[in-house]
Amino acid sequence: MRNRMKKIALVLLAVIFAGIAGGICFGAIDSVAEEELIKATECTFVIPPDFVPGDEMGLFINQNSPMESSTIKYNYYDNGEEKVLTNREKSEMESSGASRLVDESRNLTESIYEKTISAAYKAKYKKDVDFKVSSFDKITVDGYPGYRIDASFQLDDMEKTYQTVYMILSRYRVFTVAYQRAEDDDCQEAFDTSAATIHVR
Repeated sequence: MRNRMKKIALVLLAVIFAGIAGGICFGAIDSVAEEELIKATECTFVIPPDFVPGDEMGLFINQNSPMESSTIKYNYYDNGEEKVLTNREKSEMESSGASRLVDESRNLTESIYEKTISAAYKAKYKKDVDFKVSSFDKITVDGYPGYRIDASFQLDDMEKTYQTVYMILSRYRVFTVAYQRAEDDDCQEAFDTSAATIHVR
């Protein structure tokens, strides 16, 4: 029963991570870089057959959940630059200090990513989860720049959890696909096969 609760907690962590990653996308393409990026409207990839839709939009869980805690989480973040704002909306953005949402994802570094995610987890759980980035690589998918980031963390006495995040940048949107698994989940090959099908257009 205890092991089952741990697995459920790991699925919840995948959902929380998706929200944290969204903040990085906006807080981490300067105005010059933004002009160089191509517009994109969608990101597609093949979900492995062992994964089914979860309770949250864009979340796919292992069909054997909660015994298997592996998840796939897809999301995109619109930087707001393509929208026409009303005077009221402009005023609200200015008063909130976000008068122009400038996505600086092109300038993201391993250190910024690790510190931001680690701090967000610590704020959420009131403790250090030992979040560590093991690899941080720049990639290109269908002509769009991005990152492939491998990381791990461990909450309390749970098994170590591994994440592989693909963050792909376009002029107005940042797409993220996050694969997450516990140490004993046997799904890395399925994740790699799925990741090879990621396309942006």
